[in-house]
Amino acid sequence: MANIIEITDFSAPELDVYARLTEAQLLNRHCLTDGLFIAESPLVIGRALDAGCVPVSFLMERKHIEGEAAPLIARCGDLPVYTAPFDVLTQLTGFRLTRGMLCAMHRPPLRPAEEICRGTRRIAVLESVMNPTNVGAIFRSAAALHMDAVLLTPGCSNPLYRRSARVSMGTVFQIPWAYIGETMEDWPERGMERLRTMGFKTAAMALEDDSISIDDPRLRAEEKLAIVLGTEGDGLAQSTISRCDYTVRIPMSHGVDSLNVAAASAVAFWQLGR
Repeated sequence: MANIIEITDFSAPELDVYARLTEAQLLNRHCLTDGLFIAESPLVIGRALDAGCVPVSFLMERKHIEGEAAPLIARCGDLPVYTAPFDVLTQLTGFRLTRGMLCAMHRPPLRPAEEICRGTRRIAVLESVMNPTNVGAIFRSAAALHMDAVLLTPGCSNPLYRRSARVSMGTVFQIPWAYIGETMEDWPERGMERLRTMGFKTAAMALEDDSISIDDPRLRAEEKLAIVLGTEGDGLAQSTISRCDYTVRIPMSHGVDSLNVAAASAVAFWQLGR
């Protein structure tokens, strides 16, 4: 049976995870196994539960307890469910809740890149993509458009940040992902060597004089291909581009020189993932 707890004290430490801890504090870089994340909306929470993530507590509008949230609460036994009217929750968290429902969960253990890439043909590699919205959008495209896994360099925003998970529509819990390296020094040289050892040819998405078109048949013919996408604004580092097997561009019109990294990822995944 659900453990329904009406919020009467905003300073209750049990609510820190929702109202007072930053994403960095939730992540707990010093001990990732103790880290938490916040899943927002019934869809995201459900997909996190489906993936085996372990919940800690819920925070939701009172009206959802016997509505949208009922099936989720039923899956979680006597987990604490903190509740209050909408205006009280907004005052507590400082922002509007999407679909009026949050769930704090333990972070799942990180898996090695080699493990999640075993048996894959097409993967995405994100280099220092720092905007959580872009990370979430790329994951959604990767899951929808035939990518088998996503690798992130250490400079990337964490996919389980609340906004990333929400923008991804919970696909961060459906498509395997891992970091390729633990420190900034692990990329690109050591990371590229790991990709080669796993059998991948690499395709840098970049505007260079020797870039080939994304519809070049050589790309589709590769048995294993890693599509490498760079950070917002600056794109891929030159040291990364020079180490890739291909440099690839998306043909443009009307004088447009490039796309946002999330938009470019969708085009690349569709063309190269089929």
